Amino acid sequence: MTNQIDYNGMDVKIEKKSRFPKKIILIAICPIIIFAGLLWLIFRDTSSSMNVNKGSITIATVEKGEFNDYIRVAGQVIPDHIIYLDAIEGGRVEERLIEEGTQVKAGDVIIRLSNPLLNIGILQSEANLTYQENELRNTRLNMEQEHLRLKQERIGLNKDLIQKKRRFEQFSHLYEKNLSSREDYLQAQEDYNSASEQIKVLDERIRQDTQLRGNQLQSLTENIQNIKKSLSLVRERLENLKIKAPVDGLLGNIEAQIGQSISQGERIGQIITPELKVEAKVDEHYVERIHAGLSASFERDGKKYDMRMTKVYPEVQNGQFRTDLHFVSGRPANIRSGQTYHLDLQLGSPVRAVIIPRGSFCQSGGGEYVYVVDKEEKEARRRRIRLGRQNPLHCEVLEGLKPGEKIIISGYDLFGKNERLNLR
Repeated sequence: MTNQIDYNGMDVKIEKKSRFPKKIILIAICPIIIFAGLLWLIFRDTSSSMNVNKGSITIATVEKGEFNDYIRVAGQVIPDHIIYLDAIEGGRVEERLIEEGTQVKAGDVIIRLSNPLLNIGILQSEANLTYQENELRNTRLNMEQEHLRLKQERIGLNKDLIQKKRRFEQFSHLYEKNLSSREDYLQAQEDYNSASEQIKVLDERIRQDTQLRGNQLQSLTENIQNIKKSLSLVRERLENLKIKAPVDGLLGNIEAQIGQSISQGERIGQIITPELKVEAKVDEHYVERIHAGLSASFERDGKKYDMRMTKVYPEVQNGQFRTDLHFVSGRPANIRSGQTYHLDLQLGSPVRAVIIPRGSFCQSGGGEYVYVVDKEEKEARRRRIRLGRQNPLHCEVLEGLKPGEKIIISGYDLFGKNERLNLR
């Protein structure tokens, strides 16, 4: 309210003073502003952020489900066995009876070689065998003739011995009765003893001769047997000039040409057996979990084929090691050596776990953190997690996420180190 006072006929306007001067108000407001600023500094969101187009990212939901512990590996079909054809005997290629790429049976003649030296060796062995056989026959004939001669000689000596024995006995009786002289008695005795000794000498001669002839026969017989064995070996060598298929299979890589000289032991081809296996290379990260007996499978033309790991090679090269797998039951009808299949190699039994889809974020962030999206899908915040096992489709979550939460599974390369993403 304004009061007016009249001084000498003039009116003067008098202002009413405020109860709180402006200076006091300013002094009172300043602490409030400062306190509010401190609160803002303390509780403000200091995290770095960036705006992200929602259409450029992929969002997935964390689930509680079955985690199938397997990895996917590439395997190449190769023959289970490769039988190499080496020339057992050297020679000149005379004929190629079967061309490569042909199915062969065990025993089929593939290449025929010639070697004149082996033919000469056979002729020499046959001539030596004939000579030794003739020697054996002559020795046996001589032995029989000598045996008959000695036998006849012994018959004559034995007759003479009997006669001289009888004469000695007669003179012995006469001498006892003093009807003959002592000289006649002693002469008859000496003749009898001499004839008896001659028989013993002849018997010893017959025994020694029989033993000697027997040794000669045995030696000749052994020589003949050795010559026959040698001849058999030479003939086998001659048969080895026919290079044959040792097993059934597909003939391949024949390098011998007609007229070419082949050295002994030189490789001239190979036979691929009908049995096939798959050789798969596995990352060394799984070396402790891979062992013989693991199962694997792949699909082709809508059909599933089961396999089993039969061998794990110990060598690690270029961060990988080799394994062999064989078909358990059945294989694709049109399978060929050299084909590549992608196998699902089972490492363990399925388990219930918290799982998330496997995405590019695993490579970008190393699987150590994810961006968790809020319910309205307007904001995503970075959160550290811990992953367990992984398969081609899912990752097992050990810590940091709960079923029902949403995360970004596309790549994080463009997000840098921003803690918060504003989804637009």
